[in-house]
Amino acid sequence: MEKVTYEPIGIIHSKYKKKEGVPIQGVLSKNSNGKIEIFSQYQDGLKDLEKFSHIILIYHFHLATKYSLSVKPFLEEKEHGIFACRAPKRPNPIGISVVKLEKVIGNVVYISECDIIDGTPLLDIKPYVSKFDIRDDVKDGWLTGKLEDVKEHKADDRYS
Repeated sequence: MEKVTYEPIGIIHSKYKKKEGVPIQGVLSKNSNGKIEIFSQYQDGLKDLEKFSHIILIYHFHLATKYSLSVKPFLEEKEHGIFACRAPKRPNPIGISVVKLEKVIGNVVYISECDIIDGTPLLDIKPYVSKFDIRDDVKDGWLTGKLEDVKEHKADDRYS
């Protein structure tokens, strides 16, 4: 198979300058704001984005240096396979976050519920669509029974 490469379409900016202290899952950190600077050649692609309340960001974990096929995620003291977790130590360091869209001004997209490190290269944006992105028959795997009382949680050094 041939090599797959992508070019960033923008840069994500947030108050988080290092891995430690970044919220784990933006939905748990409602007041965590950020903004996305879309490169000028892609600005026209933002047309009508502001009509959505939430967007899906696909980005490159630019601070990831190696991967592991098993990790100990937050909420668990036991290791799980990397594909059964959302940890950044992936063979292809690709991140995905659902964030709340606050506004779009020119080539800048303002967001909240941000769980992304400052300077992260953005690969793509997709609108979050409730009819397509919510499922009724969901199983939470090893997380079953661990999510009811989850509060805001910050990243530690386990993936450094």
